Amino acid sequence: MELTDVEKNLEELSIALSKTDDKQLIFNFLECLLTKSERNEVASRWALVKMLDEGLSQRSISSALGLSLCKITRGSKELQKEESAFKKMIDI
Repeated sequence: MELTDVEKNLEELSIALSKTDDKQLIFNFLECLLTKSERNEVASRWALVKMLDEGLSQRSISSALGLSLCKITRGSKELQKEESAFKKMIDI
């Protein structure tokens, strides 16, 4: 199976991030890589996953973060998957 350009670039990015434990470097890199809007979107998605993991209702998350129930439902489904990457990252 051949990787698409997107998959190749995400794989390279994952490898690069995995090679450092310098939190400040990663933070600075994400600030350079993402626009303010993209950073807000990523931060909101991470917040919603953590809130779901804490057991908050989808409606309370929607109200707190101003996100659609559709986005929250998607996050919930991903979190509930067997071998969920979301769950693994939360547990690190």
